[in-house]
Formats: sequence, structure tokens, C-alpha cells
Amino acid sequence: MVPVESKFRTLGIDHAPGQEIRQQSNDLNAVTRGFPLEGSLVDFSHGDVDAFAPPPGSFKHFSEAVDAGGRQAYTEYRGSAEIRADLARHLSAFTAAPIDPDLGVIITPGTQGALFLAVASTVGTGDKVAIVQPDYFANRKLVEFFDGEIIPVKLDYLANESEAGLDLAQLRNAFEAGARTFLFSNPNNPTGAVYSAYEITQITGLAKEFGVTIIADQLYSRLQYADVTYTHIRAIGRVDHNQVLTIMGPSKTESLSGYRLGVAFGSTSIIERMEKLQAIVSLRAAGYNQAVLKTWFQEPVGWMEERIRAHEAIRDTLIAIFRSAGMQTRLPQAGSYLFPTLPELDVGLSDFVKLLRAQANVIVTPGTEFGPHDRSVRLNFSQDHASALAAAERIVIMARRYAK
Repeated sequence: MVPVESKFRTLGIDHAPGQEIRQQSNDLNAVTRGFPLEGSLVDFSHGDVDAFAPPPGSFKHFSEAVDAGGRQAYTEYRGSAEIRADLARHLSAFTAAPIDPDLGVIITPGTQGALFLAVASTVGTGDKVAIVQPDYFANRKLVEFFDGEIIPVKLDYLANESEAGLDLAQLRNAFEAGARTFLFSNPNNPTGAVYSAYEITQITGLAKEFGVTIIADQLYSRLQYADVTYTHIRAIGRVDHNQVLTIMGPSKTESLSGYRLGVAFGSTSIIERMEKLQAIVSLRAAGYNQAVLKTWFQEPVGWMEERIRAHEAIRDTLIAIFRSAGMQTRLPQAGSYLFPTLPELDVGLSDFVKLLRAQANVIVTPGTEFGPHDRSVRLNFSQDHASALAAAERIVIMARRYAK
């Protein structure tokens, strides 16, 4: 068992959204090669809720919940029964698979809270877990924290944009080696790759064959761009629904991150464990905040379509900038993340990220947070379009400045 001190050292929060105020990069100013670049601060570590505001009516629902008093403040641990019933209806239609509103849904303090509870409910000391590389950094950190053993599975996201690029042979090997949990995001965070119907079908087939539990993070699955075919893993009939837990929430696409709302649904046995753990960790998702979920999947007509159109325009602009500079970048099929590959640099990636902050007023997340990707950075392009464009151009200038 890993000592407690070591477990906390591996968590690391230096590159977590909101931590930039604590990042001190002045020590790198001495290494400048030319004057700092002009431009307002752009924080690509998370989306800008000023550029993309929450759906209309969200605060109204929150305010009405406050007026409702204790009835809304002290909901069941797994969340308000009324709101869970609405969620089950909307999410069942969205994912094309039935959901039990009483036993198959839990509302959590953010999707991060759902992920923590899900991993804690499935992974113990020595348990083997298959994790995609690259994928969301918290997957790895949580498995390590709970003393699980990671078996990495490669995602060749630059090979073919008609699929995500999951190495299915490696996935089978991981299951044969004893992994009984598979944890992944779709669309993939950080690349925006969407798993093809074939890949999803193969994943579910292997999970059924080996009795593997699947935890699917589908946080950005509503923000789908033109010509993408998205296959919900719950819609594939080859695997028992009690083997699949899906995590979603309105924090990103819908800009409701400030309310800290997440939803996990599917496996009733995992959700039962999650509820027991939530009851001693946080009791419940904040009661008044839960009411804001009444706006989810019920935005005004055309609201989501306009949000997708605006993000697609920013995506295409940034892709053109990076590709014209010779920086390989996967075209995201969904979500708001880019994962460009940098040229070979004569400084380490960690220092380059600090130099970007100090000299170019740009904050990015280093690729090493997502696996062995020491020449990539992740950008959340849910930003003001003009500011994002200018910041991307400054990244290119900096990459050239520090290229070997």
C-alpha cells in the first residue's frame, strides 16, 4: 500500500482550472528571448463562462429553490426525486436506453464528484484498471489514489479522424491481464476524438466477455459538430446495463460550472455504493443548485445549435492556425478541446508552459497531465473568438521562439 504522503503528492493541482493565480512564473522572465508578447490574458485551462453564458432561467430556478427552503435544501442523498425523474426521462431519450429514476440516477457535486465516487466504488487496493492514454488526468490520479493498478491503452488519435484510434488489441490484453474496470471519456478529453460505432461495439463486446465494468465520461457529448456520428455506450445491447455507468453534467457545454452539478446514471449497484459514500463525503449535491438542472435539455429553441455553431467556428480558426504552423492537431468531432503537438523545444514542457504564461499571457495545460505526451498542450477553446485567435497565434510565436 502506498504511504499517505506519497498518495497526496501524486495528486498535484498546479494545472487545475482556477489555480493560475497561484502560478508564479516571474523566475522565468530572465530566460526571455525578446520582449513579452502583447495581448490580454487567455486561460485555456477551462472555458470562459463570460464568453458563453449559462442558459437563460438558470438563476431563476436557483432563486426559486432558495425560496422553497428546507424542502429543496435537504434532498435525498442521491438528489431530489422530482429532478431525478426529469433527468431520467431526458437522459434516457438522449442515450437511447432506459434509466430507472429511483435506482439508476444520482446527482453529485459536479462531474468531478461523480468520477470520484464512481472510482471509489469500483477500485480497491491492487485492482487493475484499463485507462486510455491520453485521457482525462483525474482518471489516472484517482486510480492511483485508491491504490489501483493502471494498465494503459493507447489512443492513436492522429492516425485516422474517422475513429478515435483506440488500440483494441491492447484493450483485450488489459482485460486478459485482469483489468475489471475500464475508464474512458467520449468525446476524448484532451483530443476531442469521438469513438466510432465500431470501437464502441468492440468495447462492449470485450467488456461482456471479460465481465468488465465500464465508466464512461460523456461530459461533452451534447457538443457534437457536423457530420459526426455519436454512439452512446448504453445503447449497445451487447453488455449488461449494470456493467455501465455514464457520467454527464451541464458544467461545460452549458456553462453551468459555477453550480457544481454532475449526474451519474446506469448501473444501480454502483450508484447504490456512490450514494452511501456521498452521504459521508458531501451529503448531497447542493440542494438549491440541483434546481438549476431543470434548464438542462430544456434550453430555448435554437440555443444549443447556436452554441455548437459558435464553437465550431472557433475550432476551425485555431485548427487552421496550428496546422499552418506545422503543428499536428486532431480535428475535434465534439467538445471544446484541442491537443496540438509542439515542435521539438530546447526547454522542457513544464518550463514552456510557464513561459507561455509569463511572456505570452496564455495559460494552457501540459500534455503530460494526460499521459506520456511531453510535446503537447491542451486548450479549452470555449473562449471569446477574437481573444482565442490572438492567443493561438502567440502560442505559435512562442513555439518558434523556443524550437530547437
